[in-house]
Amino acid sequence: MRLAVTTRAETYDRLSDLLPPHGIEVGFLRATERATVLADPPADRFDVGLVAPSRAMEAGVVDALYSLPWVNDREAILRSRNKAAVIARLARAGLPVPETVSVSNPVGEDVLVGVFERFDPPVVVKPNSTTRGVGVALAGDLDSFLGICDYLALVHDYRATGDRSFLVQEYLPDATDYRAMVVGETYVGAVERRLPSRARASGRWKHNVHRGAVAEGVSLPEDLRELAEETARTLEIPYLGVDLLATGERTVVSETNARPTIDETTKYEPEFEGRLVDLIRSRV
Repeated sequence: MRLAVTTRAETYDRLSDLLPPHGIEVGFLRATERATVLADPPADRFDVGLVAPSRAMEAGVVDALYSLPWVNDREAILRSRNKAAVIARLARAGLPVPETVSVSNPVGEDVLVGVFERFDPPVVVKPNSTTRGVGVALAGDLDSFLGICDYLALVHDYRATGDRSFLVQEYLPDATDYRAMVVGETYVGAVERRLPSRARASGRWKHNVHRGAVAEGVSLPEDLRELAEETARTLEIPYLGVDLLATGERTVVSETNARPTIDETTKYEPEFEGRLVDLIRSRV
């Protein structure tokens, strides 16, 4: 069996070591940064794909050329990437989420002032569909908040901008940041993302690994495992990273990632490998 992976980074390298003993060869399917002759049949062959390309247009081309079954298909990727829709779906299902307001530009300043006044500052402002902490900002006062919104409005004024929405969320300053991994609706491990002490001392607060945080394997308590599993079931995404923010009083689901990076296997439960293999095989 040949598995298509559309990014050639950490996940590709780790799967290339992990899966061949199970009879699954890992290959790179380049979907972006290339020129594709649409009338020609593809030169490479795959039986199944891990996750569809993140760009919707390129994902459509790949689906048309290869007709692959995916572990996470294009719809799953888009469902997870829409942060506002994820929060709304989870809230309706009764799962804990941070207080969040979705803003769709253009809106008047009076609307933005009303949004800000719903929260105890500072507030988190984040684009609705970016990843890796790109564009996420913290506003401690109304003028700073309106200034951030002004910049977002300038970006959204460009006609080719596909997503003209952003989120305003409550800030949980002392929360512990976990990324739980769910495979086939079953919890298979988690990491805690921490900023180095020097970064914290300099005022850094984002816990994204791509922003300098360190991910350390942890064993989550049963209630947090169940929360991660219920999140994946609610969103109907079989291979999912679930971001949890835990304080002494509550735990909330802050975001999800349907294209999660696979970390070192030492950071997962022993059954992680077998469940991932079974999930891939089940798609063929």
